[in-house]
Amino acid sequence: MDWVSDVLKWLWYHRNYIIIVVTPLAFLPLPLTVHPEYSQEAKCGYVIILMALYWCTECMPLAVTALLPVVLFPMMGIMKAGDVSIEYLKDSNMLFMGGLLVAIAVEHWNLHKRIALRVLLLVGVRPALLMMGFMIVSAFLSMWISNTATTAMMLPISQAVLQQLQETETRAEERDLQNTAEDNPGFEMESRKIQEGIPDEKNTDTKLQQENGIVLPQVIPEYIRENSRKITEEKYSLLTKGMSLSVCYSASIGGTATLTGTTPNLILQGQIEKLFPENGGVINFASWFGFAFPNMVLMLAISWLWLQFMFLGFNLKKSFGCGVKNDRDKEAYAVMREEYKKLGGMKFAEGAVLTIFILLVLLWFTREPGFIPGWAAVLFNKEDSFVSDGTVAIFMSMLFFVIPSRLPSCGSYGFTEAGKRIKAPRTLLNWQVVHERMPWNIILLLGGGFALAAGSEVSGLSKWLGDSLAPLQKIPPFAISILLSLLVATFTECSSNTATTTLFLPILASMSTAIQVHPLYVMLPCTIAASLAFMLPVATPPNAIAFSFGNLKVIDMVRAGFMLNIIGILCINLGINTWGYVMFDMGTFPQWANNTHSKP
Repeated sequence: MDWVSDVLKWLWYHRNYIIIVVTPLAFLPLPLTVHPEYSQEAKCGYVIILMALYWCTECMPLAVTALLPVVLFPMMGIMKAGDVSIEYLKDSNMLFMGGLLVAIAVEHWNLHKRIALRVLLLVGVRPALLMMGFMIVSAFLSMWISNTATTAMMLPISQAVLQQLQETETRAEERDLQNTAEDNPGFEMESRKIQEGIPDEKNTDTKLQQENGIVLPQVIPEYIRENSRKITEEKYSLLTKGMSLSVCYSASIGGTATLTGTTPNLILQGQIEKLFPENGGVINFASWFGFAFPNMVLMLAISWLWLQFMFLGFNLKKSFGCGVKNDRDKEAYAVMREEYKKLGGMKFAEGAVLTIFILLVLLWFTREPGFIPGWAAVLFNKEDSFVSDGTVAIFMSMLFFVIPSRLPSCGSYGFTEAGKRIKAPRTLLNWQVVHERMPWNIILLLGGGFALAAGSEVSGLSKWLGDSLAPLQKIPPFAISILLSLLVATFTECSSNTATTTLFLPILASMSTAIQVHPLYVMLPCTIAASLAFMLPVATPPNAIAFSFGNLKVIDMVRAGFMLNIIGILCINLGINTWGYVMFDMGTFPQWANNTHSKP
């Protein structure tokens, strides 16, 4: 039977090539045998199935799979090549690029590390407060930079702090044991008898020595030392697991709070603009933040309680502490303070990046706040929506290539590594840094999603799906929302959140139109649910980083993540049925949703 094992191994090693070749052939009967009346819908369905399987198995890079519509739509007569290609660079892509340029500048000048350490110095080093501090910082940073970069930066800091805490606690335990032995000779003698197995009557020499005033060295029995070490190690092993999970989970949760925080949010905005062009900018930075930020805070607070219960217990006095800091806390606090001192004073470049970042956020919020006319409506958008969030993001990010990293002066700016004199300061960003850090593949992924949505609309597949899902009208909308959120959250555990939202959102848009439910009532919860990949190390890069750092087992992540998935879905649906219901007027089916003709 060795040859069977060899064949199976060969098939496994070459599975990607097999999937690439076999999948198109296996589903080829779909466009060939279907009734001519539905030939266009079948052809588009064939492309979507092919891309879904390629995305789920990752037999080809995700970005390469996203380019399939450029080839297949024109060849199958679904869309012209020019119409397909134009889908790959929309306004959402510009917003994504602008947001990433800001994130790259923040990371390049280490501004995120300064913010993180400053907040951690404020919250302190008590276990519960430390976990809360790391979660707040990770969530906040993930709102603006990638959750992967946030996790990769925060975990080494958490490990260093916990290691120092463990070392200081071990030393303190040693001192406590020594003091106990010195204060209680009977304890020491009893411990020695137990350790050496000597009965009382045979210890007359020891008694005589003590009676004669000879001071014996106080030796802590090895088994007591070992027990103390084991208890401390077990405690910090559990704490390390909890802290690692808290960082990666809060990074994923934080990304849901802003429109540019994670790719699925931008995919939703792009799909809404594509499928419902008359929506009037219902999803912009301010409206998204108004709904998603309170939801993120709620999820973060309940997640902290759950992780606190799992890894620290609910001994509030012990976890939070009270009174003056002890030596252990002071030494661990000193580690963070030392890390912060290494950064030095805030440089001109950091201040410039921070200023641009704050201005960008303010411009996003005030462009179209909703309750009053924004600056864009007053200055530029009097007749039509000329200026978007993407316009603002690109304009502000261009300043990174204009503003110098140091104040101009008459003297020297230092020397290069080769010893040449620097005659002028470099700008805050240069294209080489951007080229190395910009995830260009995501732009193609976004474009692939928009191309799929356009193909579904043009071919009539969206209408066919909507009509097929019409019987769902009998089910209460809140039940549909919860079930679909569960489905998406499960699907995203084994597929990228970008691919998941790209596949699901056009279908959900068709379904909502067919059953006369506000499109955002199902699309918004499912978009956020796509970021709730908490159960498996391979589900998202932050999980994988935490898995390698925190001595975690898969079962640890599954136990913690399963409950967090449930918590997340319940929080999202609570939000969509309370403040989200009022914000987006979910009670009525909007007029703009009746017009599903996508933008050309």
